[in-house]
Amino acid sequence: MGLGSAFNLEGRTALVTGATRGIGSGVAVGLAENGADVVLVQRDHSNLKTKQSIEKLGRKAYIVAADLSKREDVKKVVAEALSLVPRIHILVNCAGIQRRRAAEEFTDQDWDDVIQVNLSTSWTISRDVGAHMLKQELDHTGCRGKIINIGSVCCFQGGINVPAYAAAKGGILTLTKALSNQWSSRGVNVNGIAPGYIATDMNEALIADQDRSKQILERIPAGRWGITDDFKGPVVFLASGASNYVSGEMLCVDGGWMGR
Repeated sequence: MGLGSAFNLEGRTALVTGATRGIGSGVAVGLAENGADVVLVQRDHSNLKTKQSIEKLGRKAYIVAADLSKREDVKKVVAEALSLVPRIHILVNCAGIQRRRAAEEFTDQDWDDVIQVNLSTSWTISRDVGAHMLKQELDHTGCRGKIINIGSVCCFQGGINVPAYAAAKGGILTLTKALSNQWSSRGVNVNGIAPGYIATDMNEALIADQDRSKQILERIPAGRWGITDDFKGPVVFLASGASNYVSGEMLCVDGGWMGR
């Protein structure tokens, strides 16, 4: 038997944060393309693009409305998701915001906002989904669940003018390893994906800066900025039975950036 069936996600439900745009939307659709139903965590019900894309594939899509900058909203996410679906098999923590400013000018408010959305939210939702997963029966692949945290090459590098983002993504790297240490022996795999420079809304300022954009592009061995479709395969791999012996890893999807 080939490996194709190992990547099949039929009968599984994924919870994806930051699913209205960019990488989050792309991976939500990618999971649905491989058979998963998806619960989308987004600020409100006004943006239906990702939901409709999933439904066109014949999969079910649900929305949990939450402002992930507010702790009280974050604490309700998993309970609300489980009021819509009986089980969460896959979690993708993708929600993120960016603030760009020189470190000496960086405000406490910007720091708090970035840490809350990019790190604290991922921790809270991972904790609550993990607790849910640990109560479930092992599936046919011998697993109780998969958690995938979207990091960044800033997990390994400090970046420029993004001190809070770099700190948050460094935290995502070690949080991923800490949760893997805790849960992998109990059937919950925790991994991460570290995007490089991707052509999304979050990087509009970089793309518009001709000098900085040129510097970035010249360093990427693949010779191009990434696109959201580049994340479908890696996410499906980490969400599926094909990766059952992979845990605590941060997979770079960066066109070779970290190797240069």
